[in-house]
Amino acid sequence: MFFLGPVGPTELILIILIIVIIFGARKLPELGKSLGEGIKNFRKSITTKEKESESPPDKPEPPTKEE
Repeated sequence: MFFLGPVGPTELILIILIIVIIFGARKLPELGKSLGEGIKNFRKSITTKEKESESPPDKPEPPTKEE
């Protein structure tokens, strides 16, 4: 018995039908867009944090002589 096992096509259709009933057909594109932007921002923040941790700290530049 799988608690969260593979989801079959019948279950997917039922889930999609419930989502359409709850949110309505007009709100689904807006919901998808906001979900996509959220995922994109999450991935962007993770990659910038990884780059910061991988790069060595910057060396201070030596003072220049001004004439």
